[in-house]
Amino acid sequence: MTLKQTTPKNLPTAYHLLQHDDKKLIQQIQGDLPLSLTPYSVLAQKIGWPEKKVIQRIRFLKKLGIIRRFGAILRHQKAGYLGNALVVWKVPTELISPFSQLISNFSAVSHCYLRPTFPDWPYNLYTMVHGPTIKDCYFLAQKISQTTGVKEYRVLPSSREFKKSSMHYIPEG
Repeated sequence: MTLKQTTPKNLPTAYHLLQHDDKKLIQQIQGDLPLSLTPYSVLAQKIGWPEKKVIQRIRFLKKLGIIRRFGAILRHQKAGYLGNALVVWKVPTELISPFSQLISNFSAVSHCYLRPTFPDWPYNLYTMVHGPTIKDCYFLAQKISQTTGVKEYRVLPSSREFKKSSMHYIPEG
């Protein structure tokens, strides 16, 4: 979860709508969600709310812009994916949208970002791919290239993983 940076100009419009109980909710969702088929139910039990209220309140905070993004972090090693690579692509501007649509069909692609190019670095679209082995990542990049028609790319295998953690905005207690 990422809380939106606010300026003094919009503080009164968003933050005055926070209820005292919202701090309890934010404390629970600022870290990892429970590993459960019904994570919102687990959160609701922890803070003593009905599950429906938890979901409604998260949606409301997101609509206000207090919660900017609500996402998941893939712990790919635990899922059996030991090969990881950043694949950088040189995608013509007019093909960025169709390319992005096509690669969204590949379940092994977890991220896709548009980035600026530089004279000595022509790659503008970055994807993170995961596979059982690094060889699988190279194979996947080749398959994406064949599917999309984008031939200019580089596979940059991951050599180490940095700690993934969620931001904590409201300390417990």
